[in-house]
Amino acid sequence: MFVDKVKVRVKAGKGGDGAVSFRKEKYVPRGGPDGGNGGDGGSVVVVARTNLLTLLDLKYRPYVKAEDGKSGSGKKAHGRKGEDAFIEVPVGTVVRDAITGEVIADLLRDGQQVVVARGGKGGRGNASFRTSTNQAPKWAEKGDLGEERYLELELKIVADVGIVGLPNAGKSTLLSKLSNATPKIASYPFTTLYPNIGVMQDIERSVVLADIPGLIEGAAEGKGLGIEFLRHIERTRYLLLLLDVSSSDVEQIRKDFNSLKKELVSYGKGVEKKEYVVVGNKIDLIGPDGRRNVLHLLKELAPVSFMISAITGEGVRELQEFLFEVVDRIKESTAVEEEGAERLTVRFEPDMIVEKGDRGFVVSGRKVLQMCRMTDFENEEAVSYLLRRLRRMGLKKRLQRLGAKAGDVVNIGDREFLYEEVL
Repeated sequence: MFVDKVKVRVKAGKGGDGAVSFRKEKYVPRGGPDGGNGGDGGSVVVVARTNLLTLLDLKYRPYVKAEDGKSGSGKKAHGRKGEDAFIEVPVGTVVRDAITGEVIADLLRDGQQVVVARGGKGGRGNASFRTSTNQAPKWAEKGDLGEERYLELELKIVADVGIVGLPNAGKSTLLSKLSNATPKIASYPFTTLYPNIGVMQDIERSVVLADIPGLIEGAAEGKGLGIEFLRHIERTRYLLLLLDVSSSDVEQIRKDFNSLKKELVSYGKGVEKKEYVVVGNKIDLIGPDGRRNVLHLLKELAPVSFMISAITGEGVRELQEFLFEVVDRIKESTAVEEEGAERLTVRFEPDMIVEKGDRGFVVSGRKVLQMCRMTDFENEEAVSYLLRRLRRMGLKKRLQRLGAKAGDVVNIGDREFLYEEVL
């Protein structure tokens, strides 16, 4: 089964808690704190693989969770980091946040990967908080929660040449002749219900071909099967517009060509600007006069055209050689643009954001919220340490700039403080 769009819930592992422990050995009356740190939680990572062609596995695996980090213990023993969870997807998969619609990554190379949910940070044990003024801290940090989000994964097949045509134009038959693919072939419309992939190769060159299911008029607006597969054309470098010329009816062939062009233009997204070749198929079914008329029409429709019979193989070798040459040219011209595609940009939230709200002031930001989640609010020492860190981050100055005064409420995460407490 071909699946090119799925939704997945992912959850990174929680960080392990830091330990509160003191060294207790004979003849060592003041051993001091020796609580170890908790291990970081595992992250969830999406990885692109060329050996995958569908998102089918994820249809039956809608929830992916990474391993939690282990808690620290005495004798400064640190907890083990949680194992990352990897989601393997086909090359050409777009990763989006299902709630916001934001594109997180567009994976176009084998091995490209992106962290979609970061593991929670492990809490520090009490040994990490020993100072000259506090020789025996009786508190430790809790492990932070791992990120959780809902993803939408959408596959857009990456191919060098996309074979596009109306139903029953002979796309699957041509793909089988040009490449090593073995698609389902029959003499009725809509035999192809999902894109087929094949590789056309000789000793030194290879071209990836995609047979796109048949388009009908109105496909770009959602009619027939076309709207589900038009997006796969976005990734192709070059288009092959295949026409059934077996009728030798010049007006009908022209109408079919215009219908294909109209759907590509209606869909947009750059598809209408792609270079293409027009190929007339099934010439084995027409006579000499019909061939002359069709040849004249194809030259009129496009600067580059071929006449072939995918069944008998007539003209196929010449078409293969042309496709090898045109794909080589396009690859050379885009090589500079594609350089550096392995590097994925990950956007991080600011460490601290201070805003004036309806009920006092709201403090948020990635670092600040993480610090609050890792604080044991039942322990006064831990709370005092949190407030000292917030002051060092400049919270007081930011509140003063916004006009904070005594008695104002400062909301940090799900906690409320008075302005005087955070000074």
